[in-house]
Amino acid sequence: MRKRIYWLLPDLKSARTTMDDLLLARIEERHIHFVAREGSDMRGLHAANVLQTSDVVRSAEMGLIVGAGVGGLLGALVAVLYPIGGPETQWGIVAPALAIFGAVFGTWTSSMIGISTPSKRLQRFTDQIERGRVLLMVDVPMWRVEAIEKRLHELHPEAHLEGTEPDIPAFP
Repeated sequence: MRKRIYWLLPDLKSARTTMDDLLLARIEERHIHFVAREGSDMRGLHAANVLQTSDVVRSAEMGLIVGAGVGGLLGALVAVLYPIGGPETQWGIVAPALAIFGAVFGTWTSSMIGISTPSKRLQRFTDQIERGRVLLMVDVPMWRVEAIEKRLHELHPEAHLEGTEPDIPAFP
């Protein structure tokens, strides 16, 4: 289980030295994500990708749930009103098939919407990023959170700790 720590750094130079310090602390590069103003020179930094900066994951989860529910209800309705192969209701075929189709379709359509929507988790940092500050998101094992926070606080007094997020998605 990992926790995400948020830090605001004053500039790209500070972000690069912070990246080096995190690598020396044995945090893998894939767990370090930076967000800066559009057009910034992010060389030497592991920039956050669309999974960290958009609402695609949350939207896909919602689409899965809603799509499966609507598909299942539609499947039950079709199974009752239009039975296949006789007067008996075919629950075992129609309802699960439409629930699966609804889940896939809901996930796909919702993720297309979510990919173009900024992350609600990062909304509070938008003004600071536009002013030129750099957001660092680092995912660390929960037993190392305090040690990493202490290390960054000692090595980078110019940085500001913005808190931790208790639950991060497993794959982004």
